[in-house]
Amino acid sequence: MNDQKLLQKEYGHLGAKIIRRRLDDLRAASTLEDMRLLPGKYHELKENRKGQIAVHVEEPKRLIFIPDHEPVPLTSNGAINWKEVRSIKVLEIVNYHGK
Repeated sequence: MNDQKLLQKEYGHLGAKIIRRRLDDLRAASTLEDMRLLPGKYHELKENRKGQIAVHVEEPKRLIFIPDHEPVPLTSNGAINWKEVRSIKVLEIVNYHGK
């Protein structure tokens, strides 16, 4: 079974389409900064998920990923430096709000 069919089985047709679009956008980006203006509300997570980034897929699901850098580039205030993130690692697709 191909990736698209697996995604459709797990997340439905619309969910699979959105996930594929988000992944394609991430692959096409030179840096994570390129993603800020695209649909999906890319945002850094806090507390026990600090260092992770989420993008909306289909409510309430989020695609969760981290910068694939060692060390992770940070700004002077400790946030991820989106302008320097050139590689990511996808962790999961999840509803981390638990609703």
